Amino acid sequence: MRKGLVMVLVLCLVGGMAMAAPNTTVTMFQLKVEIKDALDAYAAKYSAAHPGVTVKVETLGGGADYGGALKAKLQAGQMPDIFVIEGQGGYNVWKDYIADLSDQPWVKDTDVAFKQNGKVYGFPVSIEGYGLAYNADILKKAGVDPATLTTRAAYEKAFKLIDSKKKELGLDAVVSMAASVAGGMWWVAAQHNLACYWGGGLAPDDTSVIELALKQGKLDEARFLQYAKYVQLLFKYADRDILLNGSYDNQVASFAQGKTAFLHQGNWVDPNLQQLGVKFKMGYAPHAFLDKEEKGLYLFAPSWYCVNPKSPNAAAAKAFLAAMAGTPEGHDYMVNQAGMIPAFKSVKLQPKGQLSQALMAASARGGNYGVFFGMLPDGAGQNLFAPIYDLFAQNPDNIDQFIADMRKAVATLPSKK
Repeated sequence: MRKGLVMVLVLCLVGGMAMAAPNTTVTMFQLKVEIKDALDAYAAKYSAAHPGVTVKVETLGGGADYGGALKAKLQAGQMPDIFVIEGQGGYNVWKDYIADLSDQPWVKDTDVAFKQNGKVYGFPVSIEGYGLAYNADILKKAGVDPATLTTRAAYEKAFKLIDSKKKELGLDAVVSMAASVAGGMWWVAAQHNLACYWGGGLAPDDTSVIELALKQGKLDEARFLQYAKYVQLLFKYADRDILLNGSYDNQVASFAQGKTAFLHQGNWVDPNLQQLGVKFKMGYAPHAFLDKEEKGLYLFAPSWYCVNPKSPNAAAAKAFLAAMAGTPEGHDYMVNQAGMIPAFKSVKLQPKGQLSQALMAASARGGNYGVFFGMLPDGAGQNLFAPIYDLFAQNPDNIDQFIADMRKAVATLPSKK
């Protein structure tokens, strides 16, 4: 009898993960709309393989107010078992609802877990990154070598040339970029593009520019002027309808259909491009906004899954994440289904998407830049900076106003800690 009891206990502890009680439902609230279908399918597969456990995923993405929606769930007594933070700002808001995951089996398998004071609190969703994606076929026809796009002056010359050949190249515009707050695309400019100012051209761990803003409320004026000119260039050569009114789908589809030469998005669009049947060659050029040469791309862990320790389903939630990181099925989901670059060293699968492959090649080369928008106060990108970019997109000639507005916004950061 004792031997049988021991066997039951062994079967209930797989890789250090305690099995959940029967009829457990794990709720997951996440914000990456581009992986929704893949994650839903993986959750269903996991649930089928674990009788008594059901994982239900709710996705809120596309620029919606995830933080606000999560707060509403808390107030309604519906705090999910697994939720997402995007960095220090999110941790500061939700730290009372974030479990210590330091004892989890996947911790030793990643270098990008979210940590505080030596303890692990966040499971890295993926490694992501971006530059300015390009259609290699269009650039070749236009006579532009993407390897030369390493300064703002080089971009200005290339954009002008491509724009002059739009008709023969079958283009609607040079760049597909969206910046509309109303359209939910605020994060393209006010999060990912602004990250170029915070970290571009610097060592990957150099946070001096964003620390200047966070601690002193100041811009590096000379650097920001160069950056503002690059934003102006992108806005002037972007498809106006997409820039001011377009959705995520509009932006990606324009590039996929060969209507623009460049796309301002990260490697998370790989599954979308595959679904749209893209066959042309593509890659990444740097967001080279400085007068001096920049050759790096932007690589980072964009977000982390956190477990609610106050939930009776916390053990089951941890087991779900551990399976994602530590099983062939989880690896297949991350790489083959969701098209992500996994954050775990034990994953041997290689992503099929061209943009993800370009990032992996860049990572191997080195010389890339850090992404630090996660250091900002919660909601700063959406509520503080996004309206400024939206206004600038409407009138790209008014660069002085853009700089003045950003200077004023940055000055408020120290008070928002």
